[in-house]
Amino acid sequence: MKKLILLAIALCVMLAWGCSKKVQTEPEVVVVEEKEVIVEQPAPAPVVDPMAVYKAEYDALPVTHTVTKGECLWWISEYKHVYNDPFMWPLIYKANRDKIKNPDLIYPGQQFDVPRYGFDLEEVKASRKEAGAPWKALEPGQDAVIPAEMRAALGYSF
Repeated sequence: MKKLILLAIALCVMLAWGCSKKVQTEPEVVVVEEKEVIVEQPAPAPVVDPMAVYKAEYDALPVTHTVTKGECLWWISEYKHVYNDPFMWPLIYKANRDKIKNPDLIYPGQQFDVPRYGFDLEEVKASRKEAGAPWKALEPGQDAVIPAEMRAALGYSF
């Protein structure tokens, strides 16, 4: 009987010891493949200089004008593709003195040069004064079509 009791105690100790032992498992290793992701960044927008854009548009304007019936220098100068300022007509008159004897008399079919460069702000002011612009507003307006450098000197935006 002693043997059975000793055997039962040994089995109980073995069972108790076996159940109390915790099996530590190693953490499962997960292999993750790294993929290189290339993000294409959009090309930076080219820097556009507003003055250069204005200058390019100004240079693309016509440099001559053919008179049609009913036009006068005032109207020609007022056209948006010419100066967009009727008070600047003396510039056209001075550039075409060989073709215009009287600025009040121009004829259909005459072709006039429209000066784009070769005059300064003082000449523009003198032309505007000669054309009857108010003495307080001798400088061309912001919507006048004038060279970019003159526009910048006047502090107008592009």
